[in-house]
Amino acid sequence: MRPPVLHWPSIRGRALADAGPLLLVAAVVAVVTLLAGAVPPLLSATADDAVQDAFRRANGDADIAVHARWEDDDGPNGGRVRHPRLAEDVDDFRDRAAEALGPSLRAALHPPVATVTSAALKITDGSVLRTFQLTYLANDHGRGPHVTWIAGGPPRAAVPAADSHTEVPYGGPPWPVQVGLSEADADALELRPGADIPLEDDQGRVTKVEVSGIFRATDSADPAWRLAPSLLHPVSGADGVGTTRFAGLLSPDSLPDARLAFDQDQLQRTTWFAPNPGVLTWDSAQAIAKTVVALKATSGSSGVLDSSLKWETQLDAVLRDVRSQVSTASTQASALLTGVLAAAILVLLLAADLLTRRRVPTLAAARQRGAALPDLGAELLLESAGVALSGAAAGLALAHAVAPGASWGWVVPVVLAAAAAGPAFGTLAAARATRDRRVPANRTARRWARRTGQLRRATLEAAVLIAAVAALVTLHQRGILPAAPSGDAAGPDGGAALPTSAPALGVLAGTLVLLRLLPAGTRLALKQALRSRRPLAVFCTARAAATSARVLPLLVLMTSVALASFALTLDATSRQGLADGAWHTVGADARLDVSPAAAASTPVLARRIAAASGVRQAVAAQVSDRARVVADSLIVTSRLVIVDASAFQRLLASTPLPDAPALTRLAASGHGDVPALVRSSDGGLRPGMRLELLRDGAPAIQLTTVGTAPAVGDAGDVVLVDAATVAAAGMPAVPNTVWVTGSGAARAVTANAVGADTVLLTDVLRARRTAPLTSGLLRLAWASAATLLALGLLGLALGAAASAPERWQTLSRLRTLGLRPRDARWVAAAELLPPVAVVAVVGPLLGVLLARLTLDSLALRLLTGQVADPALVTPWWLLGPVTVVLPAAVAVVVPVESALRRRRRLSEVLRAGEA
Repeated sequence: MRPPVLHWPSIRGRALADAGPLLLVAAVVAVVTLLAGAVPPLLSATADDAVQDAFRRANGDADIAVHARWEDDDGPNGGRVRHPRLAEDVDDFRDRAAEALGPSLRAALHPPVATVTSAALKITDGSVLRTFQLTYLANDHGRGPHVTWIAGGPPRAAVPAADSHTEVPYGGPPWPVQVGLSEADADALELRPGADIPLEDDQGRVTKVEVSGIFRATDSADPAWRLAPSLLHPVSGADGVGTTRFAGLLSPDSLPDARLAFDQDQLQRTTWFAPNPGVLTWDSAQAIAKTVVALKATSGSSGVLDSSLKWETQLDAVLRDVRSQVSTASTQASALLTGVLAAAILVLLLAADLLTRRRVPTLAAARQRGAALPDLGAELLLESAGVALSGAAAGLALAHAVAPGASWGWVVPVVLAAAAAGPAFGTLAAARATRDRRVPANRTARRWARRTGQLRRATLEAAVLIAAVAALVTLHQRGILPAAPSGDAAGPDGGAALPTSAPALGVLAGTLVLLRLLPAGTRLALKQALRSRRPLAVFCTARAAATSARVLPLLVLMTSVALASFALTLDATSRQGLADGAWHTVGADARLDVSPAAAASTPVLARRIAAASGVRQAVAAQVSDRARVVADSLIVTSRLVIVDASAFQRLLASTPLPDAPALTRLAASGHGDVPALVRSSDGGLRPGMRLELLRDGAPAIQLTTVGTAPAVGDAGDVVLVDAATVAAAGMPAVPNTVWVTGSGAARAVTANAVGADTVLLTDVLRARRTAPLTSGLLRLAWASAATLLALGLLGLALGAAASAPERWQTLSRLRTLGLRPRDARWVAAAELLPPVAVVAVVGPLLGVLLARLTLDSLALRLLTGQVADPALVTPWWLLGPVTVVLPAAVAVVVPVESALRRRRRLSEVLRAGEA
């Protein structure tokens, strides 16, 4: 054993002679390294954006709420003592909750806001559907949001300062308390300062509440108002179907009076912490989730009557959802990157094969002069390693310039392939060119050697087929999401190596099957051509049959085209899924959500919108999200939709939404009940069941389910009834939603959005398409498809260049026998065209087939916002040009090759290849 001896003049000479192919290898490595090195850091940055976007859209679902029971206010004489410094106790409670979070968690949260809320009271002014709540707000500075008193003043204490510690006996008369009302609430209740609000609790006890003044919020966007929106305006449905909640603002002076006006546990104090999306990242969100889970696990029980902190939050659930989305997007990106890397490695192998074919005479001569195979291998490895590392360094530098950092994990396979393929092929070619092994004369020995080679190839093909089947089966069984332990945070890189390689392995398996069929087809064509009297047909099919068994060119072409078709199909399916999801969310071209204060004018508003230009239909409905329905002795909270069934059916027929023939059954009822359509995500509501629709202060409505309801928004459980039928049963509808279709729907809804919120289909679709994860995946799909097609064209050029010397040597000799130049070009095209034509036809079909087999397991619904996975969309308008590009490339390659070799002399042709 000795170290390799390098011959530097040979290294420099070979590098200069083959500078073009080496630069091409470096360029391929640089481009693929740019893509593979930039995607992981971009994905990490996108994961941070996705976390921030998810918490922005959480709308309070991610808030951390801390509850604590009040200390008993029993006095020495058997009554309840008024504590004038109760507001300071609320501040202490807020500070105690903030200290329990720890400094790292507090840094990712907005300043806390403490609230004190009373139980919901009924307004006894003749309407049983109005409720009232007393609310106190205190931010981190110990005061609530700023208000301007436009009438009256802030609430005052009910007793003089000298009697602030008054003891009130149990069972005494209602204790008076003052509150402030907002302009909207005061106008809706028709109350002025000094008026009493007629209130009573669920047990019929009167609560004495006086209006001290009417205020206007200085900043209605203050985060504190979000915790009690009924302080600024009436809120519908907060206390049940058809209810409207109002609220009165307490001050530090009137808070002690509110404590005495209610029982011990009818006034709840809570501290709220809202996440700050601007400072959250993927890693910090994982740490916050773990801390929150620990706090919830150590939280005091709600049944324990002490002042311990009790934690409630859905932050971990919100983070779990975004973690699923990030993992889905990352594994889908891994599937696309795996395909690009597979095609790039095959192209590098083909480039190494071309380089080796050019160097066979030089390597054989060096070997004949005494160069050892380890020395040649070391020289070739030094050369290829320098090229591969230079290309990788350039690609990583570019990736670092276009992305926040660069990752080398995906780059290693490409660098290894570029560095090892050339030395392996070159050393093997040098050994074969100078070996003294003879072909055995024994027929059995020759048969044994042939069968040994066939067995090795069959073993390799079987291994690829088994790996492809295993990847597809694993993908179908476990899906694209990596399994993570409960409470553990799966990183944004996913980790599902075998499932993500299913498309690439499927293409390789399909190509191996095609490699078995293509030679048989060309041999059959040759047999038919031999019966022809046209020599040109014989020459064409003979050359095609002679080269149809080449493995690398067909692998490169099929892998590139099929995986590019897969990426385009993924993009088209995702885009159509986004459109369908937006339609399900909005329900029409535009939707108007009317505020409770203006709900009475909804029918007039719907008629005015229907008369606008460009509007086809405008359907009004009452949509309640927290309707309580009794099904099988269980109370199910579902979305209740009260709408004109026939109008709603016409609306669905004019949109891409699925039709609902069961709407015609809502006109008839059975057993005297109201017919209803139901939809359930967990099977809790099924056709054929009898339901009870619970109402506050009114008898329940008996329902009979007669069919499946259409999807209404993103709700999992839906109960849909006809407006006229349910009104006849004693429950008149109060429409609060208007669905509008037509080209002028957006314009008409925007023009009539007084006291209502507009939801436009175009806005929802734009927001979902520009979401960080979705937009990043769609861009990666297009980049992958473009890179794969470029690699396919490069593979076609390399394959043609590798076989060009042998092909044109044969054609030049045929020209000496009378073959015309134009016929020579036809023969060259016939040699190159069969595999290209097969790939152009089979490649897109194979890509679509793999998409059909895998897209159902890729969890695209998590990115498209749909309840179910989107239906497969085959982009024939994009796949059609792919089938044209490759044959067109052959039409370009053949004339170029002919022009480069048309001046070769006859003597060179006749002597070529002879030693």
